[in-house]
Amino acid sequence: MSRVLTAPTDRFHTLTGAFLAFAMAATVGTALGFQHLGGFIPCKLCLEQRVPYYIGVPVMILAAISAALRGPAILTRGLLLAGGILMLWGLGLGSYHAGVEWGWWEGPADCGAVAPSSGSGSLLDQLNAVVPPSCNEAAGRFLGLSFAGWNVVASAILAAIALRGAFKK
Repeated sequence: MSRVLTAPTDRFHTLTGAFLAFAMAATVGTALGFQHLGGFIPCKLCLEQRVPYYIGVPVMILAAISAALRGPAILTRGLLLAGGILMLWGLGLGSYHAGVEWGWWEGPADCGAVAPSSGSGSLLDQLNAVVPPSCNEAAGRFLGLSFAGWNVVASAILAAIALRGAFKK
């Protein structure tokens, strides 16, 4: 006789949390790959757009664990809701940055600004003297969208999945 270990909604919420954790990690991992392997230096706004993912991955892991262990539904759904809100925050950050790149509005005054370097000093001083790019210049575009634009797309999709998981009974 086969025994079902989890109810269908528990399975749905487990898979939703696990998928979101993986997708968020893959998204921010791709950004880190472009930075460390591709040589794209992120600007201030690029770095800020990663924060919702850094927070979201462990939150979605907790949501998947909570659902898998048949934790309180309000906890699992609350964690999925938090993931949806984080991705909406990411969508807002990405939209703001994309608007700065397209020249629709001004970016932060300190984006790309660094103190002048004397050109001498230790290796660590020289590494810290790397000048980040300006926030209003897209490092590159693929299918017409910059990295910030693709973050808007990814954040919107992940927000929709997380919010669906949070509100599905």
